Amino acid sequence: MKIQQAYDTWSATYDGDENLTRDLDRTVTESILGDWRCPTVLELGCGTGKNTPLLAEIGERVTAVDFSAGMIAQAKAKITAPNVTFQAADITRPWPTANSAFNLITCNLILEHVADLDFIFAEAGRSLAAGGKLFISELHPFKQYQGSKAQFQQGEATTFIPAYVHHISDFLTAAKENGLKLLALDEWWHKQDEGKPPRLITFLFQK
Repeated sequence: MKIQQAYDTWSATYDGDENLTRDLDRTVTESILGDWRCPTVLELGCGTGKNTPLLAEIGERVTAVDFSAGMIAQAKAKITAPNVTFQAADITRPWPTANSAFNLITCNLILEHVADLDFIFAEAGRSLAAGGKLFISELHPFKQYQGSKAQFQQGEATTFIPAYVHHISDFLTAAKENGLKLLALDEWWHKQDEGKPPRLITFLFQK
């Protein structure tokens, strides 16, 4: 199943399914960004709006994008904040964003589905204002090395969504080559992950 089709299918049950990675991502994002305030935010891969309410609190204007119509429909049904605009977009193609338009860009749990990290970092660098931040929260490559990838159940069937493995050095190299400086790198475990590799990795870059 293709990535876009998979997320359209998953959208109906995404919020209700047990998903430790999704839940940890929400907690981590709030812990890092919860006290921030900024004029403009671009949320890449908003999905069903898991992190959009937080971004609506910290940003004066939020543009939330996703390439899954099903996911955006779920988000729109829940989130009516007047400072949030939803937009369908495929971030593997040129972004519909003006140069230097955003103070913060967030990217949560989607880059495992993107083959070309360099393109993402190039577009992020173009779209960020001077001093703007890029926050990334992704499935840790250590988990990917063990075969973990996004998946969901439909009855007895399990759908595994196509994914690419990106090493930590891949993120750092793509950022450096596109003029973004690393401010922080952290690893995160769910409370059920004791004795296991980290579940998530986060990066904070600055233009």
